[in-house]
Amino acid sequence: MLLVTDDAGNGRAADWADHEDRMLLLLRRYHGADSIRLRHRESPSPAGRALEAYFGGELAAIDTVAVHTGGTAFQREVWAGLRRIPVGRTISYGALAASLGRPKAMRAVGLANGSSPISIIVPCHRVIGADASLTGYGGGLERKRWLLAHEGANVPPDKIRR
Repeated sequence: MLLVTDDAGNGRAADWADHEDRMLLLLRRYHGADSIRLRHRESPSPAGRALEAYFGGELAAIDTVAVHTGGTAFQREVWAGLRRIPVGRTISYGALAASLGRPKAMRAVGLANGSSPISIIVPCHRVIGADASLTGYGGGLERKRWLLAHEGANVPPDKIRR
């Protein structure tokens, strides 16, 4: 995983190493190309330690990581909604839209979900199709399946759309 935090320790972007270009594109889109100056940290930030703990089995470790996502008010509303999905649980795009008081906005919710700059910490992988199928994850459906299994969610193998 690649993780970008600001000087205050807020998560700004996170993605898989093989999706660095997408991460940088979203980072610049939401924060401005001229406002970003990346530098390597010698030791993990608190957000980095939380991600390490999550992958080590402390699944709730990412729940308290502060984020600064940028984006539109609607996107931030969706991303905040994603953070309220409990570990090990999944929700459909329609149910997420309804939980936000926008029951007819499932497509817009899906687009906002897919544009989150912060993978894992903003758990877009917990959103599934209305028929419980695994759909649309920028890191790939096998990673989505793995993340859900890591969190203890029960997803039948026949529900993975290729």
